[in-house]
Amino acid sequence: MNKYSGFTTVAALPEFGYSYTEYNPTTQVRASLREVDVSPKAAREVCAAIKGLSLDKAKALLEDVIDLKRPIPFRRYKKKVPHRRGLVGFYAGRYPVKAAKMILKLLENLEANAEFKGLDVSRIEIVHAAAYPGRKIKKYFPRAFGRSTPNFKVLVHIEVVGEER
Repeated sequence: MNKYSGFTTVAALPEFGYSYTEYNPTTQVRASLREVDVSPKAAREVCAAIKGLSLDKAKALLEDVIDLKRPIPFRRYKKKVPHRRGLVGFYAGRYPVKAAKMILKLLENLEANAEFKGLDVSRIEIVHAAAYPGRKIKKYFPRAFGRSTPNFKVLVHIEVVGEER
């Protein structure tokens, strides 16, 4: 309590919404990570790769990516991305290990949320997976002759919605 005004000052926490609007709380479960320090491009491609998979298959795919066994197809951000063996339906791919670790952690949170709701975890299918840029952390490198070079870090919001099928 502030002794001068008589009111308590509470820091307002940000309220994050979801980009998935058709959420049904009886059959669906959701989880999100906010302001994660991963590449937004890699996170987008990993989310596109796991969308439509069952929870077990998505976790197995991400574990294989972390172990550098299976690549993730890079469909949008594919300039100068080499061809990878084992890709189905597309030629260019990478192993985004850091993004895969974060999204694997998110899928474990989704599984825990499904167990808490009483849903059957073996029947959960990912119906929505999205990654979009969040806040920018702005830094500058001092250079010669009074100049500076920007060094911005883009944080990422990742959200996943699963449905019991």
